[in-house]
Amino acid sequence: MPQDKRIELRIGIHVGDIIIEDDDIFGDGVNIAVRLEGIAEPGGVSISDDAHRQIRGKVEITFEDMGSQSLKNIAEPMWVWRVRIGRSSSPAMLKKPTTETAQPLALPDKPSIAVLPFQNMSGDPEQEYFADGMVEDIITALSRLKSLFVIARNSTFTYKGQAVDVKRVGRELGVRYVLEGSIRKAGNRLRITGQLIDAVSGAHLWADHFEGVLRDVFELQDMVASAVAGVIEPALLTAERHRSGQRPTSDLTAYDLYLRALSDVLLRQKEGTCHALELLTQAIERDPRYGPALVLAARCHLDLYVGGWTSDPDGSRRNGLTLARKALRVAEDDPYVLAHAAHILGFFGEDIAAALALADRALQLNPSYARGWDRSGWLRLWAGMPETAIEHFETFITLSPRESRAGAHLGIGVGHFFARRLVQAKAMLLQSLQEMSTWPPTYRFLASCCAHMGQLDEARDIIARLRAITPIVIPNAEHWRIIEQRQFYLEGLRLAAETANLQISNS
Repeated sequence: MPQDKRIELRIGIHVGDIIIEDDDIFGDGVNIAVRLEGIAEPGGVSISDDAHRQIRGKVEITFEDMGSQSLKNIAEPMWVWRVRIGRSSSPAMLKKPTTETAQPLALPDKPSIAVLPFQNMSGDPEQEYFADGMVEDIITALSRLKSLFVIARNSTFTYKGQAVDVKRVGRELGVRYVLEGSIRKAGNRLRITGQLIDAVSGAHLWADHFEGVLRDVFELQDMVASAVAGVIEPALLTAERHRSGQRPTSDLTAYDLYLRALSDVLLRQKEGTCHALELLTQAIERDPRYGPALVLAARCHLDLYVGGWTSDPDGSRRNGLTLARKALRVAEDDPYVLAHAAHILGFFGEDIAAALALADRALQLNPSYARGWDRSGWLRLWAGMPETAIEHFETFITLSPRESRAGAHLGIGVGHFFARRLVQAKAMLLQSLQEMSTWPPTYRFLASCCAHMGQLDEARDIIARLRAITPIVIPNAEHWRIIEQRQFYLEGLRLAAETANLQISNS
């Protein structure tokens, strides 16, 4: 009888940018997918951790953790998952144990908690952002309790819309406790329900509900945060409770506008930034003393300036400084405002020592504020302290393990760049570019790095991609305070730009 001859394919999957030219595709995303294919079993599928995060909980497929893998010609090891597809799996795959979780993270040496996205039970999809904002404020309230280790919002929100296993959440985020709940809004009434679960044992430690009128929303947030803190450690209940009088605004329309703007800012794109600035302007008109809205508007001006997305860079600089100073005057001791104002004032030429002091104050008030460590990392870079900056970016990643790491990877890459560790710098910059392809500074540092390494063809290609998103190739670099570092950066960038210009003139 003729033998049954079957062709068993190997498949590698990665999420990243690709370049399409004629009938061919190439780029770092393609290279990684090819290497993942190479380590797949015959008839099997290997996917990167980035791809796994995108589809986890959305498809009925079992994943097997392969751990960190060194891939050929890929600078940094990558976490890889193997897809288990039932009968189509190879015998070799079926012999291996099945698991859907990564290596558990070690629990911190103090009480740790993750607040999952609350369910919007109002039946109105337009109120989804309100439920998200409520959770963000509860996270902020808990983070102010210095005895707590609190996972950042952007990491916990990767579970949004999923039916999750609390024990798995605890393992993936490295926390002992998980808070989940729901919000129901009807007319001017609000009902919040919540339950606290021990993620190690699965035991329910506390459950309650809170009701009130919409104008008392901030008091309700305080009640939920204080109740959870009291269950975790009774001594925390009276240690650092923040009263509703410390809330940034009592105008819920301004609060609504701020939440809408925040989602646009995170896109790091020109259109989203401009739209966010319009919303924040309306919020500030309603409440001129709304600190978070003031400092977020200042950040919009900074992003427009850095991205080369403004026709009036001097105006963006003036507006950014003015808004950041106003935010500081009304902030009192708000770590969010302090950290972001420090970042803006440090970039736009203010006394770098004063900006560093503001960032340190923010972290003293809230050591679990992940973004505060990120902002501090950039300030250390500008001040010429790359090693300290790298440590602060790594702390940010630890506190927010599931948040986008594009900015932190960029910062770590810049730190290695100024420390003259160019191979490590390039690897981190490429990783940042895979995660966010719309941010001009990443292209600039990568082009400069490649030029210094003598990789001029690659530097030229990077400059071409940079010009597709901004007309500004050589930026104003005065915020890099150490002259030697600034010159090193600009020399490489100019060489890359000259190479690209020469190629254009020869075409």
